[in-house]
Amino acid sequence: MWTGACASQIGTYMQILAQGWLIWEISKSPKLLALDPILQAIPIFLFSLVGGVLADRFERRHMLIFSQCVQMSVALVLTVLVGLHVVKVWHFLTGSFIAGFGQAFGGPAYSALIPTLVPKEDMPNAIALNSIQFNGAVMVGPALGGWALHSLGATWCFGLNTLSFLFPIVCLLMLKIRFLPEKTSESILGSMKQGIRFIRNQGAMQGLIVLGFCMTALAIPMRTFLPVFATNVFHRDSGTFATFLSVSGLGSVVGALAVAGLGNVKQKGRVALAMLMCLGAFITAFALSRSVALSCAMLFLSGAAMMAVFAMVVSLVQLAVTNEMRGRVISVYNLTFRGGMPVGNAVTGQLVSGFTAPKVVAANGILLVALGLYFLLVQRRVADL
Repeated sequence: MWTGACASQIGTYMQILAQGWLIWEISKSPKLLALDPILQAIPIFLFSLVGGVLADRFERRHMLIFSQCVQMSVALVLTVLVGLHVVKVWHFLTGSFIAGFGQAFGGPAYSALIPTLVPKEDMPNAIALNSIQFNGAVMVGPALGGWALHSLGATWCFGLNTLSFLFPIVCLLMLKIRFLPEKTSESILGSMKQGIRFIRNQGAMQGLIVLGFCMTALAIPMRTFLPVFATNVFHRDSGTFATFLSVSGLGSVVGALAVAGLGNVKQKGRVALAMLMCLGAFITAFALSRSVALSCAMLFLSGAAMMAVFAMVVSLVQLAVTNEMRGRVISVYNLTFRGGMPVGNAVTGQLVSGFTAPKVVAANGILLVALGLYFLLVQRRVADL
């Protein structure tokens, strides 16, 4: 299953590269560049909790297949529009919204399915290894996308992404693991309330969810605005943008490997917060850099720190939840984690229009350091895990 997911992620990042570049080329608008991931995240905001309830009630494989088919259909339509040279920015924005709808139901099902494949004691390793295949895609996808964009044209980036969704669909059909939920007469709203009550009764879980929102809101905009850095700061082309994404992805793979190598390490909370502060420092250094080489080094280090803290926080959430509540709790975490992205991108996009991308991204990095210090020294529920 992970191999199929990796293939689809490589295709997705090829499309992300081409789509971000085309939006920037067509509009030259930082606001529209930020709006694209925002629209993809809005359906996750709206439907993720419902998706979590359904993941606890239905066969999770079927939900994942539905999600993959929705995203494949979007990629196919964009392939045709780009190939015919009739694509507009609103086509990309609409496609992102529909793809986000599919992810709202696929995300909780995928996250809830992983623990059924490995023993509980191997959970941190499994989550880290799962992060490797996704972030290996971050490294390989932009590299292939950059080559395809330069050598073959943008249409190939969207077409190859369309084909890539066939791999996870086939893998899911071959998977023998089944999730058989207990029958319940409770309403969807009642099941959602159960998940929220579970979180409220777990003190550290509330801190993890708040941390998940804040760290994505402050960290992800750096990647979103890499096209602005490539063109406006370094005065380069899409090749530099692809290089930035690939280096960041390589760092993410290294960070995930480090987490997997640590295994079931003690004091995960403190380690995660330390890595969060390192992430903020590296993001600030990248934003202030005016050297491509130094910027690549900071992107590598920030990618490693970002994946280390993300993987460790997710493992803490997974270890704290029971299987029958997993879909609902993970959906709440995914809602806040993914919800931080549109909020962060919207605020950063607005500020970039009034100031400059380096200043705003640097401020985000400083806030990440402050966030880590707060959870480490003041609100210590996460630090004590």
